[in-house]
Amino acid sequence: MIKKKSLSINAFFNSLQTLLNLIFPLITFPYVSRTLSVDGIGKYSFSNSIISYFILIAGLGISRFAVREGAKYREDRNEFSDFASKVFTINLCSTFLSYILLFISLLFFQSLRSYKSAILIFSIQIFLTTLGTDWIYTIYEEYRYITIRNISFKIISIVLLLSFVRNRDNYLQYVAVSVFANSGSYILNFVHLNKFCDLRIYWRFNWIQYLIPIFIIFGTMMAVTIYVNADMTMLGLFKTNYVVGIYSISSKIYGMIGPIVSAGMAVLIPRLSVLAGKNRMEEYKELLNKLINFMIILLPAATTGLFMTSRLIVIFIAGNQYLRSETSLRILSLALFFGTINTIFVECILIPLKKEMKTLISAICGAGINILLNFIMIPMLSENGAAITTVLAELLCMSMNLYFSKRVVLPMLITKDFLKNIISAIIGCIGVIIVCQIINMLCVTLIVKLFISIFLSVVVYIVILIVLRNKVVINILKNKKIF
Repeated sequence: MIKKKSLSINAFFNSLQTLLNLIFPLITFPYVSRTLSVDGIGKYSFSNSIISYFILIAGLGISRFAVREGAKYREDRNEFSDFASKVFTINLCSTFLSYILLFISLLFFQSLRSYKSAILIFSIQIFLTTLGTDWIYTIYEEYRYITIRNISFKIISIVLLLSFVRNRDNYLQYVAVSVFANSGSYILNFVHLNKFCDLRIYWRFNWIQYLIPIFIIFGTMMAVTIYVNADMTMLGLFKTNYVVGIYSISSKIYGMIGPIVSAGMAVLIPRLSVLAGKNRMEEYKELLNKLINFMIILLPAATTGLFMTSRLIVIFIAGNQYLRSETSLRILSLALFFGTINTIFVECILIPLKKEMKTLISAICGAGINILLNFIMIPMLSENGAAITTVLAELLCMSMNLYFSKRVVLPMLITKDFLKNIISAIIGCIGVIIVCQIINMLCVTLIVKLFISIFLSVVVYIVILIVLRNKVVINILKNKKIF
């Protein structure tokens, strides 16, 4: 029997990893955005958006399926080895298919040929992601190992970045360093797999039993990827590399903040899957309720803080030449709220309860409305139009998944504690707005202004919640277990 890991410790390591994933771009991206041209950043971002579709095809929704189903077998090495081998075999086949489709696309779509070199370098991630089987480490809640591994590769990649990305024409070198930073550690994963299971290629099993739920989850992920990446792709097709470069800054910052806000949630997904899979619904609902009340305190503050400091963050990370990104980042801060709430419904309720068909429906609707509105909004408003469509798509998906999750989640949303948390969060956000406005009038340097804004906003928000006797914050300060 495996040792049950502490959710608090897991949350700490995952939050640390997420924080480091934020620090890494804060170190590298200001350097890259100033070293490369705006066009170079645009080429990098467009190529990355294209390869994301093929990474998704190779992944095939397997990770989500494996975490949900594999959690039931993790206490029996033989059963888990059998399960993991079947999943890995399916993953190898989908990876092979993904490469075939990629080469066909590069051959027949002329608009991709000028990005061919970058796309091919990025494509190394397809194979490494499959080889890494990160879902096995998630199932066993090995967040300490994952964190240490990622820190090591991030440090090495910083050295490589400073060594090889030296002028405005080095965007291909930046692509290669990014691949190493994001996927190089997967080689270590594969080497250490024997700690958990005996992985092999296994052909003779009931493929349909696995493929049906995998394809449903894949459909959901494909739709989500489309409405997340369609903005960048369509900007590249309708507008210039300069516009893509501008939007990539706001999108990059938005993408950095999101994982930090949801870091604590990520470590709960395997545990929620285990509880749901074993039909221990009282424990499942109790843990889910704690998560929802924690997030409704954290998320409004993060959204408000990002909105109020967008200008300072853009200048700090990318420089004055990207100042145009401020407006689209402020718009995307709203998507941060809707998107994170939607993730709770999908990852913590619908997927663990095997209602992936519902998530497919909402994701298809979100992707459809996003693409349709992009045809209208991007020609009119460029990167701001792309940001608006992302917000609307996230809002639609969140609303639909709330409806699909209503039997589980609504009883948690009409409690006195939840309503108190909302009220205290709103009052706290008003305090954050006032603090940021006052600091913005000070005659200090940009960096000082940004860090004072962040620090005092956090302090004021926490103080307001303490004064209002918010249970979540008081329990944290008393060092009580959150989950």
